Amino acid sequence: MPSITRRRSAAADRRLPVEAQILAATERLLAEGESFTELGVQRIAREAGVARSTFYMHFADKTELLLRLAESFTGAAFGIAREWEPTPEGPPVGGSVGMDALVAGFREILAVYRKHSGVLAAIAEVSGYEPVIRKFWRARLDQFLVRTAQVLEEEKRAGRVPVEVDIAAASRLIVLGGEWFLGDHVATDDGSGDEAAARELAETWWYGVYRRPA
Repeated sequence: MPSITRRRSAAADRRLPVEAQILAATERLLAEGESFTELGVQRIAREAGVARSTFYMHFADKTELLLRLAESFTGAAFGIAREWEPTPEGPPVGGSVGMDALVAGFREILAVYRKHSGVLAAIAEVSGYEPVIRKFWRARLDQFLVRTAQVLEEEKRAGRVPVEVDIAAASRLIVLGGEWFLGDHVATDDGSGDEAAARELAETWWYGVYRRPA
């Protein structure tokens, strides 16, 4: 039998526009551990309190649904990362600058990832066989790769990053390695290790690349 909390959540969703109801219902099911691959449209529609035909009035298929869910949180997570600057003159993140701001940024990203952990797991699951999802995720990462390379170039010209740092390799290590680490951490940690994870990743970026000893 559904819990009182679950019934209240479903009732609240039905006050939302239909698309939002479907998105919220899907994310709720994913948060409960449902496999996106095995989750049928009929189940999603029933959870959202709409007809199956209504689902297809708003989404062409489940791939489009997952893309919408992914867009809803990756924009926030990648936005936090884009705001960070390695120099004190950069805009503060969480009230801090430099390495402390990097730690604060990772705390915020982890909070976003935890809130949407079911969608994150679905993206990892579906990317293995769905090119559209895989290309979407890579495109988001590529945007951050380009920006990271630009920042490192600027820092190198200013003499704050050693000349021997390979910009292309360092950018891939920072972005792709950091993304894998954050996703794996959220999937395997209960949240008690978030502070340590944020700090260790920040210090690895900071002392390994941005302020590596010459």
